Parts: sequence; structure tokens; C-alpha cells
Amino acid sequence: MTRTLALLILLGATVPAAAGDAKAGRAKAVGCQACHGLDGLSKLPDAPNLAGQVEPYLVKALTEFRNGTRKNEVMSVAAQDLSDADIANLAAYYSGIQIDVIPPG
Repeated sequence: MTRTLALLILLGATVPAAAGDAKAGRAKAVGCQACHGLDGLSKLPDAPNLAGQVEPYLVKALTEFRNGTRKNEVMSVAAQDLSDADIANLAAYYSGIQIDVIPPG
């Protein structure tokens, strides 16, 4: 738990705050839904859930896919045409989806 908190603090400190528009992000997310679902819940075993992810993490990941720092056969292509505003909007949308985590009984 401490490592996770430290990572979140580090990400927040190194990635500029995104002032994204969640409504615009929802519209842009239509292109993401085949793998990640419009609700941010993955439809494919190799695609991560995006719902409820921390906004700075999403901005960082999408930016790295776009600039080639982070590589994935599908995401490297999908992120290529995203503007900074698109990335901020997608991050705002997916991070704003509230999810409930229910531990196994």
C-alpha cells in the first residue's frame, strides 16, 4: 500500500495536471471502446481497465505511447494522432468513472 501511495505521489509530482474535459473525452473514447469499453472496463484480456485510473497516470501513459517512449503494437498506433487536448480529455473521462472494488468474500 505504501509503494502504491508513493507511486501516485510521484506521478502527480512529475506529470503536469491535466485540465481535461470529461464530456469531450467520452466522445473521443468511442475509438477506444473496442478494447477498453466505453465504460472503461476492458473487453479483451490483454487490454487494461481504464475506469477509475489516476488521471496523471493516464496522461503519462498516452503521451508515452504517442511519443514512442512506451510501446505496444496497438496503442502506439492508436495514440499517434492524439493531441495533448485529446489525451487530457480521455484521462479526465476515464479517471472520472467511479468504480467499486469489492474484495473476495
